[in-house]
Parts: sequence; structure tokens; C-alpha cells
Amino acid sequence: MTQHIGIVACSAEGAALCYLTICTEGAALLGAHAHPEVTMHTPSLADYLARLERGDLEGVGDLMLASARTLAEAGADFLICPDNTIHQALPLVETRSPRPWLHIAEVVAAEAAARGYRRLALTGLRWLVDSEVYPEKLAARGLEVVRPEPAESDVITRIVLEELVYGTVKPEAVAAFRTVTERMKAAGCEAMILGCTELPLIADEAASPLPLLDSTRLLGRAALKRAVGEV
Repeated sequence: MTQHIGIVACSAEGAALCYLTICTEGAALLGAHAHPEVTMHTPSLADYLARLERGDLEGVGDLMLASARTLAEAGADFLICPDNTIHQALPLVETRSPRPWLHIAEVVAAEAAARGYRRLALTGLRWLVDSEVYPEKLAARGLEVVRPEPAESDVITRIVLEELVYGTVKPEAVAAFRTVTERMKAAGCEAMILGCTELPLIADEAASPLPLLDSTRLLGRAALKRAVGEV
């Protein structure tokens, strides 16, 4: 019997991609059309962003915890959050959570180490790239992280919040992200972490100057493996 996955969602596009990964890739492990039971809970993105803007991580954690309790009541056995930025608040939540969590940065760090990467570019919203969410988990595996320049972070944040969260993909956004990728490759990075769950919308693995670590899909795959007892 598979475990029931609970998705603590924040933004729609990232959560939807993670959900689709679980449902569509479940067949490879469980047979045609099969996947674990999945329940998602999504507060308003505006509520999360208001708390992030004022630096209220306790408030962010309260929203996450409320989702966790709702999902536990729905029968979830463990929880994932397909949003990198709000993982800053996860340490405030885990000890009070009714269910255990998979940490998105731990999942990405494990994949980076398995692929043999040592120096990784980090991209995402400004709150995420200024935090220790990824540096802490990467350092635990002896991996180095390179953050984008502040101006690059501002551009990515604008693209995500003004375009990608609405499912809008513009050629200018794709080009801007590629420019950031090329600069970070020139800085000696071996791969790039897509540290925002919407970034897969504008980052194409086949065309990218750097190999990509897609946190959204990696988290979905890790949840699948846990649900079927492979980890």
C-alpha cells in the first residue's frame, strides 16, 4: 500500500507542476495510470507574499502549519511543499507539525551530490537567494553555492511574480534567464538550481548553458519514491 502525499501549496504554477509530476510519473513505479493518493491545500498566495514582504517568517510558518493540519486530517502520511522560498519557515513548523516533511533543498542537494556537481548556481526569488535554505543543505554535503547578483535576483523575482505565477511566459523572460545562466557558467558553476518552482516554465534543459536541477520535479519524484517505500 502506498503512502498518502500531502502537498502544502503556495503558488499555483509550481504546485501544479509538482502534482503533475507525481501523477504522471507514478505509472513507472506502480503501473498504468496509477499513482499514490495526493491531497493539496492552498492558502491565498497573497497571504504568503504579505508575510514575506514584512519579514514575518512566523506568520509564514503559521500558514504552512495550518495547511499541514488540514492535510493530516485528510489522511496525508507525509508532507511536501513545492515552494522553495517559504522553506525558510520550515524549521519553525517541523516540531509542531502533525506529519513529517520532505525538505526540497535536501532533495536537490542529494541529487547534485549524486550527479557529482561541486559548485552550483542558485536562482529564485530574492527572499530565497538571500537566505540560508540552500547554502546550509548544500554545505552539509560539501557543495558550494553561488548566488546571483542583486540586480539579477531582482529581475528573476519580477519575472516570477508578475508573469510566471500567472502562467505567462514571454520570450524576453526566457532570454533574461539565459543571460543569468551564461554568466554563472562563466563564474565556474557546474549546474544551476531552479530554486523557484515556476522557473521550469522559462528554463529548457536542452537549451540551457548549464545542466539544471529542477527542484519542482525532483521534489515530486522524491515524494513518489517515499510513497511507494523506495526510501
